[in-house]
Order: sequence, then structure tokens, then C-alpha cells
Amino acid sequence: MKSSILRLLREAEGPLSGSLLCERLGASRVAVWKHIQRLGELGYEIEAGPRGYRLLASPDRPYPWEFPGREERIVYRDELGSTMDLARELARQGCPAFTAVVAERQTAGRGRLRRPWVSAEGGLYVTVVMRPRISLLHSPRVNFLVALTLVALLRRDFGVEAGVKWPNDILVEGRKLCGLLSEMEAEGEEVAFVNVGLGLNVNNEPPRIRPPAVSLRQILGRELSRKEILARFLEELERESAAAPWEGIVERWKRHTVTLGKNVRVATGKEEIRGIARDIDPFGALIVEEPGGRLRTVLHGDCFL
Repeated sequence: MKSSILRLLREAEGPLSGSLLCERLGASRVAVWKHIQRLGELGYEIEAGPRGYRLLASPDRPYPWEFPGREERIVYRDELGSTMDLARELARQGCPAFTAVVAERQTAGRGRLRRPWVSAEGGLYVTVVMRPRISLLHSPRVNFLVALTLVALLRRDFGVEAGVKWPNDILVEGRKLCGLLSEMEAEGEEVAFVNVGLGLNVNNEPPRIRPPAVSLRQILGRELSRKEILARFLEELERESAAAPWEGIVERWKRHTVTLGKNVRVATGKEEIRGIARDIDPFGALIVEEPGGRLRTVLHGDCFL
């Protein structure tokens, strides 16, 4: 009902009378009034006058009804411990592919190696449940596809020259714009689901970290609609997942990388590996040439340029 009310108000060239709203919605005046009141409580500015209702402003919050045709797959919370935790529960319960868990704030957001992730107001924090038909060995390609999809969207629609850094960051001119984190569960030899979480700096003030971070607002000099970004991203991700040959994902990813050819330091938790990043193997591992010429294959770790 909320989605339908908003659609009608947005399509109207002027105020829309209550009687016409009721007629088009097939609902009583009381029901329509209650929904409009609730929309007002949620941040929508709706003017009620003698000629009817008029939508003056909408909050930039990714409520489910803001995604027509996708409402049942958007799970929105004002506050969560972590979108990854709720997405895991939903995935285990059998939620459909491309279910997206979104939160305004995370109180226990985390990055790689369970480091705390600061979820400042104005950022986009979402975890997408994916159910790819892919072998366990090739499951890291899912994370690569998500990063590729977002980078392509940022470049095409916003003119932001974003690049990917192994294993899971998106950078703009050396500054971190987005971090990704994925986790997988399997049933026997099959992938049950891969959940990919991302924290994208949109209108928030990024934390002061090293290496430095940046937001889309800082890059473009204006605020952007997180609803619009998320809607486009989910649409593109679903289309890419259906169309893309999985065996070509790593090669496509390498075209946009800022890692290869650079001197890197990779911290694995057990050791540090230093050298030149030479390649990414078909399974998503980083190949580093150490100073003596020895090639090391690194499956996971934090990479510093």
C-alpha cells in the first residue's frame, strides 16, 4: 500500500484528492489516511490540503516499498548489529537469491579478520544473499563479480574512476571508497549461498584511517540518493549474475585492478609477504614475486600498496 500511495503521489502533477486515491487503491479513506500518517512518521513530507495530498519530500532511506517489484527481498532496519548476521539467518531459512539486508547503522559491523567496521550515518551498508550455481573451488569469483558490478556502475552512471584492490576493496585515486566482505556456506559439494556485504561511503564522513578513505559526496561535491544507488546496483548484479560466464570473471576483474604491477605487503595473520603483485590465478589468489624472484600464491590476507 505504501508503495502504491507513493507511486500515485509521485505521478500526480498536483494535489491528488483523497477520493481518487481511495478509488485507485481500492481502499477506504481511513486506511489511506493511516498509511499517509505512517509515511509522515517515517520521514515523508506529505501536504494535506483542500484539494488533496501532495508529496513534497522523501527521506533517503532504502525502505522496501521504495523498490517496486523487489519489496519482498529488501529487509530494512534502522539499526542492526551486523547486516551479515541477519543475512546469514535468512539464507539458512531459505530466503530467495538477491535478498538484500540494509541498515542505517550497524553496532557490530566488521571487516576482514573481524576488524570493527565504522558505520557512519549516510553510508550504504548492505549484505546480499546470492545462490550461484558454482563449485566450492570457484566461489571467490562471486565476490569479484559484486566488486566488478559496483565499479562499472560508479564509472558509467556517476563518472567516478573507481578501481578494485585485491582482495576486497574499491578505491578512487588510492582512497578507499568501499569495502566488501563475503562468507559462504555449503551443502556437501554444492554452494548453498554466498553472502556479500559491502560498506559504501556515500554521504557520510569517512573515518580517518590509513590508507585514507573517501566518500562519493566528497568526490562529486553533492549528496547522492542511496536508494537510487542500491536499486541500480541490485538490478545490475542480478542481470550480471544471470548473464556472465563465471570462468571469465577474474580476467574481467583484472582489467580494473589497481593491485597488479605494484609493490605490495600482504599480511596473512601468520606472516607478511612483500614483493610485486604479478597476477591473480583462476581461483582468485594473488601471485606475488618476492625480491629474490620466488613466486608466492596468497589465498587470503590484507593487501597494502
